[in-house]
Amino acid sequence: MAYATPITIKEAIENISKRHYVLPSIQREFVWDTEQIETLFDSLMRDYPIGTFLFWKVDKSKIKEFQFYEFLKKYHEKDSFHNRKAELIDNEDITALLDGQQRMTSLYVALTGSYAKKMPYYRKNSAHAYPKKKLYLNLLQPSDDFEVEYDFKFLTEEEAEPRTKENFWFECGKILEFQESGTTTEFLMDNELLDKSVYSKQQTKYALNTLSKFFNVVHQKGTISYYLEKGEELDKVLQIFIRINSGGTQLSYS
Repeated sequence: MAYATPITIKEAIENISKRHYVLPSIQREFVWDTEQIETLFDSLMRDYPIGTFLFWKVDKSKIKEFQFYEFLKKYHEKDSFHNRKAELIDNEDITALLDGQQRMTSLYVALTGSYAKKMPYYRKNSAHAYPKKKLYLNLLQPSDDFEVEYDFKFLTEEEAEPRTKENFWFECGKILEFQESGTTTEFLMDNELLDKSVYSKQQTKYALNTLSKFFNVVHQKGTISYYLEKGEELDKVLQIFIRINSGGTQLSYS
């Protein structure tokens, strides 16, 4: 097992989208809540470590011997919380994620998909009980929560739309469309976020620094640190999975 060169979040997202990264059938389902995902992104922006990942390289000749699943993209607490089986073509190697599923799925959901969980006081069968939300970042001011610095929030499109003197909600997934760092300045100019006749000097500076840093975190910084297991023996892979996921509680092959 070798420690590989870190990759960017953008590269990881692309590998998931192309089904180069998949989940082995031994993984459990996605269980993280929106608050955990928001905190993960705050950690990324503050250069906090988010832990290493463990990948298993599977040779194309071995793909049909195992069952793999796609990463969840649009999470819905009632209708879409199971991972779909991955339909793979055995003409190239794939990489299965053994450790870090919750974090990696959180990145994928937040930047390419959506999250819908039941609202309090609504019936489970109500059409309005599960509003679809995406991750947004406030570009005008930091969070008022003392435990986090950056104001990441899962919001509906309607909740994110109102533009005030204190809030400009940037849809986080749009950062993947930015091709170079200069695109951040163009976006801010197009949305008057650098106009000091509209916002204070402190706000314009915060908007520029925050969006530039977010671009760097997703596109430029080698955030995804991982080990790569190249062994093809299932018993060894299961033993590794059990060891890293036991958390002090004994797991079995079953």
